[in-house]
Amino acid sequence: MRRARARVSLPLGAAAASIAVTIALGGCGGVKAADLFLLTRTGSGPQARLTLLVNEEGLASCNGKAAAKISDPQLVQAHAIQEELHDAAAANLSLPPQPGSVLTYTVRVESGTVRFSDNSARQPHVLRQLALLALQVAQQVCHLPE
Repeated sequence: MRRARARVSLPLGAAAASIAVTIALGGCGGVKAADLFLLTRTGSGPQARLTLLVNEEGLASCNGKAAAKISDPQLVQAHAIQEELHDAAAANLSLPPQPGSVLTYTVRVESGTVRFSDNSARQPHVLRQLALLALQVAQQVCHLPE
């Protein structure tokens, strides 16, 4: 059985205005991009503190400052890291530091949280990739010294 569909007809001016409002909202924050991850880095050095938020559209914010665009390769890597972190985050992986640790990381993704240090034993390769990406974005995009 077919259902009859109601058809709403807008005057041409109203339809154009509706489209303009939709476009304006899309470009002005009407829809917020989802976050890929939130990384917090702490440590003993003066430049160790970092809070890095990366979203799926390739914007990164360091230490609460205005977001800036990361490179396309960095965005691809950020997406891959987020996907690879899924299982470890869902299990709330926490790797203790070894003696001599300098930096500690906490990364939150949609599935959970991972905690590790720069010298934690048995680190999955993705954690080293994440630490390197955080350093590169902090230096290249946010213009931080470390």
